[in-house]
Amino acid sequence: MQFLKRLFKFYINASLHVALAVYSLVRITEVYFELPYHKALDFFIFFGTISGYNYIKYAGIAKWHHRSLTEGLKIIQVFSGFCFLAMLYFASLLSVATLVAFIPFLILTLLYEIPFLRKKKINLRNVGALKIVLIGLVWAGVTTLLPLMAAKNNFDTSVLLFFLQRFLWIVVLTIPFDIRDVQFDEDHLKTIPQILGIENTKKLGFVLLLVALVLEFNLWSSPLFKNVFLGVTFLLLFLLMRAKENQSKYYSSFCVEALPVFWWLLLFGILKFQAIY
Repeated sequence: MQFLKRLFKFYINASLHVALAVYSLVRITEVYFELPYHKALDFFIFFGTISGYNYIKYAGIAKWHHRSLTEGLKIIQVFSGFCFLAMLYFASLLSVATLVAFIPFLILTLLYEIPFLRKKKINLRNVGALKIVLIGLVWAGVTTLLPLMAAKNNFDTSVLLFFLQRFLWIVVLTIPFDIRDVQFDEDHLKTIPQILGIENTKKLGFVLLLVALVLEFNLWSSPLFKNVFLGVTFLLLFLLMRAKENQSKYYSSFCVEALPVFWWLLLFGILKFQAIY
């Protein structure tokens, strides 16, 4: 039992869970637009997510407390190094055009942690409510625009609306994390719950999900897409409304972040069942 607990803790802390969530959103985009499975791109994004998130979470700790790192953090460091090498391998299999399209998202990720005003030590993470917008843009861009670019799909109005919908959904997915962190965030960060209050932030999340639902029902004719999206969006709304400052340890980092995985598995499972029967 202790081994399983340690394994689960490593799964969360090493960003495997968040990487699986991002990977799932990429696979959902492939299903929606009937794109061929792109193994190199999908695993590039998976390993890139692990590398990027672990850099953001642990770079500062490793820099200033290298010798006093716990055994767990040292293992995560080594694991992240292998994931970075795996990301480079899959990057070598991608076209130059796809890699160029990835650069803006890479820059935003780096600026999230690296100060662009060095004297004041200001990075995008510390600029007001920009953090949640930045996460939404990067996640939505990488999981919608990048697969479509790699497949050389035309960017029409439906693609832009799909990107907007994914952005709104991810912003709401991030809100429970901001609610959890209200008690820890400094006042100058001005996160959405700090500005609006927790209850008003939940109301904003409800409105954003409503817009996402309207887009879903107008963009797609497939009853399967609509019904599955309705189900996972209702679950997200349920988790949003139950979010509070004193959450259980893994409420946001596991339960909330598992929704994209559940969405993909549900969609994939139903499609496989329909193909057989």
